Amino acid sequence: MELDRGFLNLEKLMSATALRHRVLTSNIANSDTPYYKAKDVDFSSFFDGERLKMDATKPMHFKDGVPMSASGVTVDDNALLWGDSNNVEVDMEVAKMTENALKYQAAAKLVSQKIMMYKTAMKRNI
Repeated sequence: MELDRGFLNLEKLMSATALRHRVLTSNIANSDTPYYKAKDVDFSSFFDGERLKMDATKPMHFKDGVPMSASGVTVDDNALLWGDSNNVEVDMEVAKMTENALKYQAAAKLVSQKIMMYKTAMKRNI
């Protein structure tokens, strides 16, 4: 039995939020590092890559559903710089981490509900 693509998309969302958590944590850890530029994760690159993967004409064009040139991590060059040429705003990073945690929790809840749905369906078919 093949599971629906919803599980795959939720897995990608959870992986992206885990990566974003590491990136945001790194931003906070480097908030006092001169010349450090805040980074973030572009979620669309994870899902656009999947769409592009389906359209690929050669398997070498893409790796793991994401274009090889895009890791999904972006650098914020447009933010205002502090006196030490660092652009990390700790309050903004904490707010982003809170938003990110909510996305992760929502995805985990959906995975749990999908598993329960499949369990219920299998019990009824036995």
